[in-house]
Amino acid sequence: MAKIVVKDVTKRFVESRTGGVVTAIEDINFSIDEGQFVCLVGPSGCGKSTMLNILAGLENPTSGTVILNGNPVVGTGPDRIMVFQENALFPWLKVIENVEFGLKMAGVDKAKRYEIAIRYLDMMQLTKFAQSYIYQLSGGMKQRVAIARALVMDPEVLLMDEPFAALDSQTRDLLLVELQLIWAKTRKTIVFVTHNILESVCLGDKVIVFTSRPGHLKREIPVDYRRPRLSEDSNLQPYYRTILDEVKSEMIAAKKLE
Repeated sequence: MAKIVVKDVTKRFVESRTGGVVTAIEDINFSIDEGQFVCLVGPSGCGKSTMLNILAGLENPTSGTVILNGNPVVGTGPDRIMVFQENALFPWLKVIENVEFGLKMAGVDKAKRYEIAIRYLDMMQLTKFAQSYIYQLSGGMKQRVAIARALVMDPEVLLMDEPFAALDSQTRDLLLVELQLIWAKTRKTIVFVTHNILESVCLGDKVIVFTSRPGHLKREIPVDYRRPRLSEDSNLQPYYRTILDEVKSEMIAAKKLE
């Protein structure tokens, strides 16, 4: 049985300025297997982040259903944790305290949450920065802290909304490899939204391409290639070209409608 099933999901908003109804996504259907790494790509404004928010339970679909482990998703839950583009760390807390925060709120005792936090900081190669403050870290290190903070809660599903978008290309390439290694260790089910097509090819077992708004599911593209994948690997180019062609055709179509 699939881990996540998205059935006929549509999301409409009331536009605050005009009062008109905007359809963000429409009749979306796909499934994600246990432990699968799936990337969502598509033109700007196609509803990728809206879909992710619905998976997280941060928004409700206008119609349709999201099924997790055979049960409808109703609201947020500890089985799904989101990592945002902005790391949303607490600058007044040290790195270890940021990573421990969710465990502390869950009532885990001090010794146990320290043990768990250190384990994930070690996985993210941040142990020696455990007592540092957030302002002392680089952008890439801050995102690693944010990922560690999510992983300590041991979610069944990790949802990631363009977490590397603000990073320089060298830092992003390093984190692409690190995230693949973490996934290989934890075998979490991951849903990753990105505008970066090469990023999706490096990370995804499957890439789901959305159409222009209103977002429909255009195509699911499996990426059957060994890991860890490096962005400079020329063997990834056929996958990259396939996804790029799908996204470009949507951007051209949307431009013609303007």
